[in-house]
Amino acid sequence: MAFKDHFSSAACGYSRFRPEYPDSVFRWLAEISPGRERAWDAATGTGQAALGLARYFGEVVATDASPEQIRHARAHPIVRYQVATSEEVPIDDDCVDLILVAQALHWFDFDAFFGEVRRVARPRGKLAAASYGLFRINDEIDREIDRLYEDILGDFWPAERRYVDEEYRTIPFPFEELATPHFEMEAHWEFRQLLGYLQTWSAVNRYRDKSGDDPVAAVAPALKYLWGESVGARRVRWPLALRVGRV
Repeated sequence: MAFKDHFSSAACGYSRFRPEYPDSVFRWLAEISPGRERAWDAATGTGQAALGLARYFGEVVATDASPEQIRHARAHPIVRYQVATSEEVPIDDDCVDLILVAQALHWFDFDAFFGEVRRVARPRGKLAAASYGLFRINDEIDREIDRLYEDILGDFWPAERRYVDEEYRTIPFPFEELATPHFEMEAHWEFRQLLGYLQTWSAVNRYRDKSGDDPVAAVAPALKYLWGESVGARRVRWPLALRVGRV
């Protein structure tokens, strides 16, 4: 399956505005891994998850098919970034304790990726697939975000996006699945950060390319009114869905 690049054009914004995963996720994944020598962050983007793994593993191999994403990735002494698809990675057999794919499994050729997981994983190695859908702030802002997501951008989302809305539950997962704790992502954003994050949505880029108009600019006045002129940062939450399997 050819690599579908929905994010290179927004790589700089992706690095600046995408939310951070909570440390509790990486700590728990390290605890259930058979060892902590090496982790693989598949489709790392600009390295958000790779940096979290680096706190608990001796080496992190972070791959992404987009050279532009890797160019904007945040350097770390034990993170080794490489341009590669997740279906064919330059990693030796039987050497990875944990494979993590965060907010990207829905883009993969599932059979090819799972074949690579089996090849590189150590005995009792773990595969974790994380995803997060729409963020929540408050009822009024949420309704306007839902209108942007569904009514304005609905036809511009790639078909694979449905897997995120379904919390990856409809993706084949051919491994012995483990129960997972509840996790949530959280940020405290000013209004400009909200707009910056919305600009990283793949459907926003597709809408802009096809129509020449900016859908985020169209809803920005309503969002700013609902945000409130005197309000600084607001709490933003994303429920985090996690599927973990024993390879």
